[in-house]
Amino acid sequence: MEDLPLNALRAFAAVYAHGGVRQAARELGIAHSSVSRHLAELSRWVGVPLLHASAGRGALRFTPQGESLGRATLVGLQAIAQAANAVREVRPAHAVTVSTSPSFAVRWLLPRLPLLERAHPKIELSVQVDQRLDALDDGRVDLAIRMGPGPWPGVYAEPLMDDALYPVMSPAAWRAAGSPSRPAQLADLRLLHDRDPQAGWDRWRQVHGPRALSLQRGARYTSSDLVLRAAMQGQGVALARDRLAADDLAAGLLIRPFGDLAVPLGPSYWLVRPEGPARSSVRAVWAWLRWQAGGSRAVDSPGASPEPRG
Repeated sequence: MEDLPLNALRAFAAVYAHGGVRQAARELGIAHSSVSRHLAELSRWVGVPLLHASAGRGALRFTPQGESLGRATLVGLQAIAQAANAVREVRPAHAVTVSTSPSFAVRWLLPRLPLLERAHPKIELSVQVDQRLDALDDGRVDLAIRMGPGPWPGVYAEPLMDDALYPVMSPAAWRAAGSPSRPAQLADLRLLHDRDPQAGWDRWRQVHGPRALSLQRGARYTSSDLVLRAAMQGQGVALARDRLAADDLAAGLLIRPFGDLAVPLGPSYWLVRPEGPARSSVRAVWAWLRWQAGGSRAVDSPGASPEPRG
């Protein structure tokens, strides 16, 4: 046992399961170059090639030895995971774990948790930041809030909220820029970009313009929370999701320079849980989240998007 290269075997099992190095690297949370090093280490250890030499130029092709070791390693690790989960301490019946994205957790969910505690004082809610749907597979996550074009196969999913995009900036930056009020003036402003593929400036440009708006310039951020914080600090104008920016707009930390103009996204947030019956505490949190979402401010509600004032 002490001679087994366990890290290399784990990496090889992930490569075998996904059929690719990059997908395995994403699952393991390591660089794809690290996965490649593990594969080379394992091949040297076993003394035979595990992948065909042409694998780097196309789809992975395992040698017969690689196929045999891949199947055995994957089955063995899955058995270990199942056994470990079976002997873990069982959580109390009133403990519920919710999984969601970092930005949604910080900007929508966490500010509302005191309301959940008052409504259900016996429920202990834990929040896990994880955007993978397979995080529901091992039983440690009871339900998830996911962004994107659901539903998804293999899980039970219900639409939670719609969303819309619109530009936001800090009041000070808006005044310093001469109080812009027309989309054409975006060409003179510093754009802030979110890596969220559903919230790119191209979607705004297609609907409201200007057509000549350059999308190459401007800083780029790895989360919606970061891009909104940059906007609040006066670093430029961000294209915001309404559900994530609404509280900052209500507090006056951000404004909408172009008033009610927006790009509707339709159903954008989903409640997701494993198929099958759910515990009563999970059902209670599920219902509470739907109630909260129903009470969220709609983007087209009266007075929701006042013209900014200097």
